[in-house]
Amino acid sequence: MSTGLISVIIICIVIVGAITTKRCTEFLFLGSILGALVLFGRHMPMEYVGILETVVGDEDNVWLWLVCGLFGSLIALLQASKGTFGFQKIMDKLCKTKRMTMLASFVLGILIFVDDYLNVLTVGVCMKGLYDKKKIPRESLAYVLDSTGAPVCVILPFTTWSVFYANLFYNEELVNTNFSSGFNAYIHAIPYLFYPFIAILFVFLFCMGWMPKLGTMKKAYKRVEETGMVYSEASKKYNMDEPEYTEEGNIWNFLIPIGVLVFLGIYTGEILLGVLAALVVCLVMYVPRKLITMEEFFNCLVSGFGSMLSIFFMLVGAFSLANVCSQMGLTEYLIGLVAPFISAAAFPAIAFLLLSVLAFVTGSNWGMSAVVIPILIPMCAALDGNVILTMAAIISGGAFGSHACFYTDATVLSSNAACIENMEHAMSQWPYVFIAAAISTVLFLVFGFSMA
Repeated sequence: MSTGLISVIIICIVIVGAITTKRCTEFLFLGSILGALVLFGRHMPMEYVGILETVVGDEDNVWLWLVCGLFGSLIALLQASKGTFGFQKIMDKLCKTKRMTMLASFVLGILIFVDDYLNVLTVGVCMKGLYDKKKIPRESLAYVLDSTGAPVCVILPFTTWSVFYANLFYNEELVNTNFSSGFNAYIHAIPYLFYPFIAILFVFLFCMGWMPKLGTMKKAYKRVEETGMVYSEASKKYNMDEPEYTEEGNIWNFLIPIGVLVFLGIYTGEILLGVLAALVVCLVMYVPRKLITMEEFFNCLVSGFGSMLSIFFMLVGAFSLANVCSQMGLTEYLIGLVAPFISAAAFPAIAFLLLSVLAFVTGSNWGMSAVVIPILIPMCAALDGNVILTMAAIISGGAFGSHACFYTDATVLSSNAACIENMEHAMSQWPYVFIAAAISTVLFLVFGFSMA
């Protein structure tokens, strides 16, 4: 049996186990350990330690650990200063109804577009208290956060996602199709980004109350109606230290640090710099005015950073599993499976499905895109297929993976920002996500045959 097929079996074990038990982190590590056993046999312990060191020490991952941890520190400081209550007090006057509250989070998600991490974390801390006051289930907040993350970032041509994909697409095949640069080609692909557009349309309809509540989301709304609990019993552990609401909060204690964070994040393109600057602003604003003491400031830094450790462990498990599956040849195996069915007209739809599956099972949307683009784009050109439509399919597949996979960074951050169990968030949004993916597949087929 090929290791590629074994990696698929291991991924299935992880998915089924996580859904059944709602213990995501444990099954991610179990999957990576099983894969390492297959790869290395009796040498597994030392090799597995090497994989963990690689994952934890990777430059991009270190950046992610710092951003998440320091953002936890920032949230703790905003709560300690009661700035979040000040924001909630003002927004409560503007958002009179549940619909207006959800639309406000949707609009904020669109406005903070430069990066999906910045989007999810900022809007989450802004709106969570208001959702609670309006008795809207936290699952719906997590769905709005996740749906206005990657789907928005790929549609706008001046985000981290567009820069990433434009650089990947800059190759000789695009020059041969009369595009002077990868960015120019990306612009032409935007109208065909079917999955992101449909995902955003769905969440807008959801916020307006025009999209029916499905599956686990329907149960969440029923729970709120019957018990008044905006989160489930399983999510209580993430809300034990919630400060009690008070009318004393000053909105400027919230807006100024968040404004500095968003401005620097957009202006410099470096979220970590924005978070660090926001922490300095909190120090200057809070301590001299005796809102908190210097000791409390550093206690918030440490406790807030520590509150993000659950994200750290889950992502280490996810990245370790992706590393092991890559070594087992998962990507090559799946590409080999779809190769017999490839034709010029069906190529975009196949590219979308392939990227969606790879991004979903590995939790690595950018990583999988970087792996398959050098394979799929030349293959599309050789078949005389539509390169731009195929590009749009690849981007859409990456956005789907970021949105749908229950252990990808965006999904984990969305559930953390809403302070609910990660699997509860993932499962509550899956009906909308998979319906959008099915419609996107049909559209890629229709356009593939009509533009062939």
